[in-house]
Amino acid sequence: MKNVYSIVLSADIVEKIDRLAYEQGTNRSNMINQILADYVSYTTPEKRFREIFRQMEMLLSENAFKALTPSDTMLSLRSALAYKYNPTVKYNVELYRGKQTEIGELRVSLRTQNAGLIAYMTEFYKLWASVEMKYRGNIPFLITDGKYSRKLILCNTASMGEIDLGRVIASYIEAFDKALKLFFRSSDFSEQGAAETEAVYREYLSENRILI
Repeated sequence: MKNVYSIVLSADIVEKIDRLAYEQGTNRSNMINQILADYVSYTTPEKRFREIFRQMEMLLSENAFKALTPSDTMLSLRSALAYKYNPTVKYNVELYRGKQTEIGELRVSLRTQNAGLIAYMTEFYKLWASVEMKYRGNIPFLITDGKYSRKLILCNTASMGEIDLGRVIASYIEAFDKALKLFFRSSDFSEQGAAETEAVYREYLSENRILI
């Protein structure tokens, strides 16, 4: 919970705080809050999220993902899709404050206006959702206007550090992106693409002890 407080600061200090806030993609209030938290050795949710995002960037950069400057609660990633018109897939990861089992949300979109590409992308979203339902049951997701969103659900996050949580989220995105690229690469968008998507998901399940 946050409250509003009035404090008096010199103009020079505010200028430096604003510059630092701009460099870190946040605002003045959050920057002051973080500076004070560091001084009293308190880890804010925003600082924890930055550590998670940093771990994700490090892992996913090895697989040609390009990360944009993260905000306090969101990281955006881009991945090139080797298909006609060379569209870019955008992954937005938003993390929630608090200790609920729904720790955040993944949103996926394709940067294109081509109706055919959007239709293929939608078919993949439906396929991925059906595979997840087959192996893990009902996980909240939404497919609309060529976009896919899915809740990130994880129990007992209190015992998981930032590095491990970053790895867990990165592993899921990596599997999703791998299956997506295989789907678009296949000559048959139904049978072959479905089989390869399911194979990638089984591999993801076998290689990860903790699932998101």
